Amino acid sequence: MRDDGDWLMAARCLDATEAHLLRACLEAAGVEAIVADAHLVQTHSLIAVAVGGARVLVPADQLERAKAVLVAFHRGDFALDDDADVGEAPEAADD
Repeated sequence: MRDDGDWLMAARCLDATEAHLLRACLEAAGVEAIVADAHLVQTHSLIAVAVGGARVLVPADQLERAKAVLVAFHRGDFALDDDADVGEAPEAADD
């Protein structure tokens, strides 16, 4: 993780799993991202709203790119068709 500047919030989620999904989407698009407060939100889900949920943070110089990726994600640009071929399952290793 880099430490050469500020990290800014690109997204906020009440569900920690959704925050990790968005982080993975950003990383797949080449944007460095981390999730903050996920453990607090998962452990104390009843106070998730009070603490503002889990935050997805990105380096300040990548914020605009991150916002564009998240807009595309929510628009459905990365969705797979029902008949998309995602490849064969890997074969189980023989023990």
